[in-house]
Amino acid sequence: MTHKKVTKAIFPVAGLGTRFLPATKSIPKEIMTLVDRPLIQYAIDEARAAGIKEFIFVTSRGKGALEDYFDNSPILEQELRRKGKDALLEILKDTNMESGAIAYMRQHKALGLGHAVWCARRLIANEPFAVILPDDVIAAEKPCLQQMVEAYDETGGCMVAAMEVPAEKASAYGVLDVKQDMGAMVSVKGMVEKPAIEDAPSNLAVIGRYILTPNVLRSLNKMKSGAGGEIQLTDAIALEIEKGRDVFGYRFRGQRFDCGSKAGFLQATVAFGMAREELRDEFSSYLHDIVAQQKAAE
Repeated sequence: MTHKKVTKAIFPVAGLGTRFLPATKSIPKEIMTLVDRPLIQYAIDEARAAGIKEFIFVTSRGKGALEDYFDNSPILEQELRRKGKDALLEILKDTNMESGAIAYMRQHKALGLGHAVWCARRLIANEPFAVILPDDVIAAEKPCLQQMVEAYDETGGCMVAAMEVPAEKASAYGVLDVKQDMGAMVSVKGMVEKPAIEDAPSNLAVIGRYILTPNVLRSLNKMKSGAGGEIQLTDAIALEIEKGRDVFGYRFRGQRFDCGSKAGFLQATVAFGMAREELRDEFSSYLHDIVAQQKAAE
């Protein structure tokens, strides 16, 4: 069966980034850098690899620097061209967006992820769409969303990226209640947002990549607040299951870093730094020295 292609993606970037204060007092968290690329660039690159053509950002006050990041910078480009810095000019190409490819919607109240997605409803219309949370950075040979789009082409329905987490950490995630485990894919009979440890139906957690149908937006129109007093995207997806529609969890191939936390951001910095050939030797030597010094001090 042929399913309508996924060409639109929503990026919910309205959060205040309070876990990274004081930096986020003036800098949107999404343009904080892993090595030399902001978090949002990793998300955009992943979306492009999956065939996304329209990029919808749900923002809030204070995100002007995020919007400026995707504008052309004629003076900078002219100076680089004058100095013959062609490699840097090539790098800048990935930061520029074609006119009309990017749109910004304001979320005026912090009412949760479901509400952020709902804010973009008029730009989605009646098409399937992806949701990418830039806080979740995934290192993968084939980008995570591309893996999901290829699987979606076979299944249709709604699909969420999933990974196994320690049972004691399940309460920090939306958790899948699995109907049938098919290896990389699972069919889902229920979803629970941040369950108590003893109530978690599995240890298969939802992370920040989704492919959703327009039905989810229609459900969000009627949603009331759920866990944490917010409008939960998980609740709207769970409603799809109640209505007998297909929802799948996809065990992606790759390593996920929670860059919404300081520890996760530091772990990602090390991992992505070590993956860069021009940095690996010097960085590895430094890390080795740091570990040796810590062991000597014990």
